Amino acid sequence: MRNAWLVARREFTENVHTKGFWLGVVTTPLLLLLAVNAQRWLDSSTPTRAFVVVDPQGLYVEAIDAAIERLHQREVLRAFGEYVSKHAVGGQVPSAVDLEDTPAVDVDKLIEQYSDANPAAVDAFVTKGGVTMALAMIKGQLKPDAPAFEEPRRSFVRVQLPAEIDAEAGTAEVAEALRPWLRGDRPISSGEQEYELFAAVVVPPGVVEHVIRPGGIPSQPSTEQSVQFWAANLADTDLASEVERAMNDAQQRAEFARLDVDEATVRAAQGTSVPLVKLNPTKAAGREQVSMADQIRQWAPAGFVYLLWISIFAIASMLLNNTIEEKSNRLVEVLLSSITPWELMTGKLAGIAGAGLTMVGSWLLALVGVLWWQAGPQAEFARSLLEVVTGSGLLPAFVIYFLLGYLLYGSIFLALGSICNTLKEAQNMMQPVMLVMIVPLLTMVFIPKDPNGTLARVMSWIPLYTPFVMMNRAAASPPAIDLYGTSILLALSVVFTLWLAGRIFSVGILRTGQPPRLVELFRWLTRTDAAA
Repeated sequence: MRNAWLVARREFTENVHTKGFWLGVVTTPLLLLLAVNAQRWLDSSTPTRAFVVVDPQGLYVEAIDAAIERLHQREVLRAFGEYVSKHAVGGQVPSAVDLEDTPAVDVDKLIEQYSDANPAAVDAFVTKGGVTMALAMIKGQLKPDAPAFEEPRRSFVRVQLPAEIDAEAGTAEVAEALRPWLRGDRPISSGEQEYELFAAVVVPPGVVEHVIRPGGIPSQPSTEQSVQFWAANLADTDLASEVERAMNDAQQRAEFARLDVDEATVRAAQGTSVPLVKLNPTKAAGREQVSMADQIRQWAPAGFVYLLWISIFAIASMLLNNTIEEKSNRLVEVLLSSITPWELMTGKLAGIAGAGLTMVGSWLLALVGVLWWQAGPQAEFARSLLEVVTGSGLLPAFVIYFLLGYLLYGSIFLALGSICNTLKEAQNMMQPVMLVMIVPLLTMVFIPKDPNGTLARVMSWIPLYTPFVMMNRAAASPPAIDLYGTSILLALSVVFTLWLAGRIFSVGILRTGQPPRLVELFRWLTRTDAAA
């Protein structure tokens, strides 16, 4: 084993000294920093979307303006809350989030639902002074060096129809005339500022006659009978959703008036709801309510599965490339003059595993460092999340399944590298392996929804999938037979795969020419000489 140790140390040193290794170590903190601040940076970099509304009869334009204003005020309130949390003096807000005592609710969704159900509350906030009034009320609670609050810029702004377009013209004529602006060929002006026209809402005169009401025969109105939403960007659907919701609300108010129904009474009835709380029977008495920490523990294994897949694939690929490179430049012939093929294979597995674990460790340390360095409510939440994950008992399972999964797939990749002379040959041989490895990613989200179902249990007993599926089921208390039985089967499969890989490696590493056929590989595995 001394020779295997020397090979492992050599493989570790050579891989750690490569540019790719250090590039991965250095760029990871930058990528994590980008991920932590991505939402804020993206919000600041996305331009204000300008749109026009062609509504000659004035059916929906006021409703759309009100909806866009309420959307902006929600963004202002959210930004103001983050500003206060970050710059309030000590003791005014909690410095950390206790996820164990935080109910599993979507606060942003609740705020949005409340503002939608109570539009007058948002309007009253603006009428009473908005953020200016709120800043005056909390001025004494802010740190002396707190910067001025910067109101987020508007996501959407309605601009006037270009003067050369007649709003009274037919729907088709107006839409055709707007094409140069919608394609970005011409900017559109609003006061002293110019925008690129993002979208146009064209309301045909007879659209009310084609309003969809319950009880009738379902039908799809034609384009001429429907409100037309013109936009070249099909990925950003926020404006389309707000416009559609605003028009539906306006039409419902018109229906209330037509049917002589008190709108306030209907809205009050629609705003009622039954309180529902999620409880977990496996938790201690008095703490049964499902918390954010419980939700994180439930879904954290899926994140570990992804990290496990990336780690195993990246390290096994390093092993494959390293083996092919040494075989192509005849370096293995020099090495095998002093050591056995088994010692060489074992040293490669251990050395490159050490390099890979070092890289994964640097990723985790970078994650912890970025989270502790960043400030603000998002970082506080991330730190609490990290504490929940590290205290969930998932890390030991990750280490065990990583080692067994790496040895299983690493031996397969090593055997493939020993019978290939070029990377092109290896890529062709890798296709079946990649088809096998892609399955855990496809089922990564579905297994937590039914962790002890038939699909999850069957896949757990397939050794190639055991590390990923059992890691995904770790938080669901799988049956003991699955937990221990699959682990024993996986360990035996690793031993058997290492033996098979050793038989192939001892012959294939010195072989040149075309890769062997399956019949020839079978002969290598069944030979009785002691060369392996």
